[in-house]
Amino acid sequence: MAQVHTAAAKPANPPLIARRWTAADIPDLSGKTAVVTGANSGLGLRTAEALAAKGAHVLMACRNEIKAAAALESVAAGATGPKPEVLPLDLADLASVRRAADHLDVRDVPIDLLVNNAGVMALPRSARTAEGFDAQFGTNHLGHYALTGLLLPALLRAPAPRVVTVSSIAAWGGVINWLDPNWRVIYLRWLAYSQSKLANLLFTAELDRRARAHGTPLIAVAAHPGLSATNLYESTPEQGWTARISALQQRALVALAQSDRMGALPQLYAAAVPGLAGNSYVGPALETLGYPRRTLRNPLAYSRAQARALWRMSEKLTGIAYEWPA
Repeated sequence: MAQVHTAAAKPANPPLIARRWTAADIPDLSGKTAVVTGANSGLGLRTAEALAAKGAHVLMACRNEIKAAAALESVAAGATGPKPEVLPLDLADLASVRRAADHLDVRDVPIDLLVNNAGVMALPRSARTAEGFDAQFGTNHLGHYALTGLLLPALLRAPAPRVVTVSSIAAWGGVINWLDPNWRVIYLRWLAYSQSKLANLLFTAELDRRARAHGTPLIAVAAHPGLSATNLYESTPEQGWTARISALQQRALVALAQSDRMGALPQLYAAAVPGLAGNSYVGPALETLGYPRRTLRNPLAYSRAQARALWRMSEKLTGIAYEWPA
């Protein structure tokens, strides 16, 4: 009998974009405690809602208590685990950061997940933190550096703690102003913002490196939301003709942007996907929009020397040194 040769099936080409990961793919988080900064609106609120819906006990670390109270109702409505709580926190005031950390430490609660989400963008030169730092560098980076360090004992009480820090596509234009990181001499608001977002990536890299060097199970990862419609643009006050231009720019951005629920997916992916490697960076598939995937970063963010230098600067400016186990 003549043999019949059949051609081998041609393998299918891999998809250009990975399978669409959504909040529905978050595993069960029952028994986990999560702290989310800036959870009263935008990406932080959507993150808190999604984590609570999967059973996590969510602590909403917020500056504005009135907005936080309204957001709490939204998060509680969909929670399947313990009732979420509001934790008063002003990242632009290190005394407030200490009070928030002390409150959690007294409760002796292990923290499984810290999402450093809160941020401000393109504020005027006059905007300063309680310590006199540039508000963008002080809030977006130094405040989160301090909070993470003060919560380190609580994080290390958890079996597999994770710290997620939210950066931005603006980090691509970031350069650390080593001579004047708080922009006292010359102030360029967008460069200051980009610096703070690059600092988020350098902080993540160094935190993850130190966690491994000290033999802890903690991993640090970063994420960015691409171009998302949130109220972050409301923090860019302008006057006169610049206000009109800014308003037009904001309307154009909102028209092009994806929703805050989509924008929150990269940080939820970074927070919840099992087995994610330390120092991973997650963003939308098309960089400005789309479903989450691992992404690239500003080449400066890969510099170990810059990461170490920023860590030393942050330690000096905040007076907070991380206490790792011996």
